[in-house]
Amino acid sequence: MAKIIAYPLSAIYYFAFGLLLVIFHPIQWICFNLFGYKAHKTSVEVLNFGLMNCLLLLGSYVVFRNPYKLATDRPSIIVANHQSMYDIPPIIWHLRKIHPKFISKKELGKGIPSVSYNLRHGGSVLIDRKNPGQAIREILKISAYAEKNNRSVVIFPEGTRSRTGKIKTFQRRGLKTLIDRMPHAQIIPISINNSWKTQRYGSFPMGIGNRITFDIHEPVLVGSMSTDELIDLTEKMVISGVKDRTN
Repeated sequence: MAKIIAYPLSAIYYFAFGLLLVIFHPIQWICFNLFGYKAHKTSVEVLNFGLMNCLLLLGSYVVFRNPYKLATDRPSIIVANHQSMYDIPPIIWHLRKIHPKFISKKELGKGIPSVSYNLRHGGSVLIDRKNPGQAIREILKISAYAEKNNRSVVIFPEGTRSRTGKIKTFQRRGLKTLIDRMPHAQIIPISINNSWKTQRYGSFPMGIGNRITFDIHEPVLVGSMSTDELIDLTEKMVISGVKDRTN
């Protein structure tokens, strides 16, 4: 029965989601080209607030728990498990004060209204997963930008999304590069649960009636221990908050 109900709700959801992307594409262009970074950032935040709340049309909602006062006067490395594309809007909206930027696959850099524009112009980088050298150069680029301007870099060290909620082993190279090149950063571990259920049936229909949670763990300062120890601790914290459930 739930899957049957999901069909009409998904159609309404995709219409609202797509409409927001189309509306905000020219808004982003105007903000970026006429008013600069701050205006463009605000337009992206409002867009992602809307995208996040489109989930309400599916009877789903986001709970973002952040019991810590995150420093805004230093760069950040946001480390999270990855379950779906719907991980992105809550991070952009709820962590907007620390300017989240993304390491994204190059395929997302074109063809998607609003999303592609923001990835190309908002401070994120696009990497070619088949070209490790290019990927590292882009990670070096974003780490230098974040270190200089007190921005945050979001990295999903699993490499790909978990379609069942079960966390994958961290791939360390990209995270190690960020830590080594951002000596003043705070590392912010996040555990995401139930985001994968939005696509439990595939792209259509969407999963309905889900409580999607984001739990912030205590930040750790780069330099407080060795790089390997930092990665071990961060991975342990992320895993501790992930419930490996496939139902």
